[in-house]
Amino acid sequence: MIMSFLMEKMIRYLFSVLLITTLCRFHTVEGAENYDSARDRCFCKLKGEIDDCSCKVENVDSFNNLKIYPVLRSLTQKDYFRYFKVNINKPCAFWENTFECSLRDCHVEPCTKEQLPEGLKGKTNSNEGVEDHAKNKYKKEAQDQPVSDCTLDKDDYDDKLGFLDQTISQPAEEAFKSWKQHDDQQETFCEIDDENAANMQYVDLLLNPERFTGYKGQSAQRIWSSIYNENCFKPLPGYGFLNKPQSTEANKMEKWADYLEGLCLEKRVFFRMISGLHTSISVHLTYNFFFPGNGFLSSGHFAPNVDLFQKRFDPATSDDEGPQRLRNLYFTYLVELRALAKIAPYLEEENFYTGNEVEDAETKEAVINLLNIIKSFPEQFDESKLFTDDTVETLKLKEDFRQKFHNISKIMDCVGCDKCRLWGKLQTVGMGTALKILFSGDVGPDATLSASSKTKFQLRRTEIVALFNAFARLSSSIHAIEEFRKMMR
Repeated sequence: MIMSFLMEKMIRYLFSVLLITTLCRFHTVEGAENYDSARDRCFCKLKGEIDDCSCKVENVDSFNNLKIYPVLRSLTQKDYFRYFKVNINKPCAFWENTFECSLRDCHVEPCTKEQLPEGLKGKTNSNEGVEDHAKNKYKKEAQDQPVSDCTLDKDDYDDKLGFLDQTISQPAEEAFKSWKQHDDQQETFCEIDDENAANMQYVDLLLNPERFTGYKGQSAQRIWSSIYNENCFKPLPGYGFLNKPQSTEANKMEKWADYLEGLCLEKRVFFRMISGLHTSISVHLTYNFFFPGNGFLSSGHFAPNVDLFQKRFDPATSDDEGPQRLRNLYFTYLVELRALAKIAPYLEEENFYTGNEVEDAETKEAVINLLNIIKSFPEQFDESKLFTDDTVETLKLKEDFRQKFHNISKIMDCVGCDKCRLWGKLQTVGMGTALKILFSGDVGPDATLSASSKTKFQLRRTEIVALFNAFARLSSSIHAIEEFRKMMR
């Protein structure tokens, strides 16, 4: 009887597998034409020269995916680059923010004093105000107006979806004891948390990868609306969407790509960098999307969401802007690539000290290897074309450029999801550090900042960690785009 029962179960299982396989093949054939056309539309601008650069998209794809991405992925797992010091609970400077999030596990549990390294005890992770922060953070009305398909039923949430893991290993705690920080005397382009401020915390980036957390609604919409509508440069009169008579409230988020020709080079660079950052974040969230399980056999998993990628970047579903947004990602990549090339002599003299002599030596060797690869790229972004004179107008433009980006970095403190805020802050600090590098000292594709510049130019560990991790995010986005391209074939 038992054998008969098992045989029946086996037959039913094989039949179900055969049925599913047949249906999948039918679905694949039926949907192949749709994905082919979607692929052609999404990637239609990922070819030829990148805007305001002499480099071609195809060259960046090959260089990044074959040379940069594998090395950078390994490097950012080293202890020096995996720990980022940040104030997750810093108040929003622009509006009253209740730090609302759709997921309870977005909340960060502060590390106890026992978890902290000796050198940091008494200087960070103050719990003052944390209770009020947590109490007001998860209001139901936070997500009353979803703005995308990135939604999940509350019963489908994975227990760790969006959770910011702040546990620190014992070896890491010991290493932190002897890390030294240096104040930066240069004018910065972004908001950098005070190293000694209350509520500063070390976060292990490997335990908190950038991926879909379910963050949505008015809070998420307000962040990007404020960035684009209030902190991007406006075009000159007579250009583009702002002057179209059919402009309505429904078109509140202006079609910036339609009137970039009305902006000077510096303002175009600013917009493309912000758009590239936004695109990179979107690619990461679609490539690491959470698919809920059935609650019985599986609690869910993270995987690429091809349909969502298509919806975000297909011109038919993105108001014709998706392909250009992907193209702007490549521009942002080239800007940060150039910053690393310029600062290479400076970084080659760094020790990347963590207290582990063996790993510190390996880290320095890996950094030098990466920098040599970066310097070998023949088509570097040329920052000498920006702010080319010392007129009053140019100096004012440069200060406006700096101030607007500084505001954007501060807006990241208003993000209502801890993990999203962590990566938003890290990537804007990284981009701000790149701008600081590009506009310090000599400019141009051959200019460098050497170790001898340290008396007048310094990077703190926070800036170095952010610079490499921000570039790693752009690199992984370009790699993910290639993966999406393959999947859509």
